[in-house]
Amino acid sequence: MASNEIATVNVPKPQGRYVPATRSVSTIRTAGMTPRRDGQLQIVGRVGVEVDVAAARDAASVAVRNAVVAARSLLEGGERLRCVEMTVYVACSSEFTALSAVADGASDVLAVEFGSEGLPARSAVGVYALPGGAPVEVALIAEAVPASGLRSQTSVPEEPARNERASRRATP
Repeated sequence: MASNEIATVNVPKPQGRYVPATRSVSTIRTAGMTPRRDGQLQIVGRVGVEVDVAAARDAASVAVRNAVVAARSLLEGGERLRCVEMTVYVACSSEFTALSAVADGASDVLAVEFGSEGLPARSAVGVYALPGGAPVEVALIAEAVPASGLRSQTSVPEEPARNERASRRATP
């Protein structure tokens, strides 16, 4: 079930010549989403310079909400979204190393929206600058799956036991 906060967000309007999201069969990829509301950046600056970690976490939460809305806009009736991978880009100073702390702002939103079991694999990448001076940008790769959670006969079956073991091994 979608949270009320995400349900009220509109699909972000592209800030250039691209689309908010694309779909190939069941795979949905979003464009990099910045912390915009109604087309306006909510915060600008580099993390560790003009923007502190708390503000950057909040910005990441806005950006991921935009990505989820863009991805959901491509779902067909009877489908739900399963997030597979998330990349969080953080515009920061060369000395800033708390990239994961910033990316956790996006992960927290996904945990509320999809549950802890619905968290995707994640990368947090430090960069010098992002479009419009945004402090963060979030891109998602997701999968459209039947709302019942069961895969159709024509799709490749999941291997939950192997995925569960891989998750346990990856946890420090």
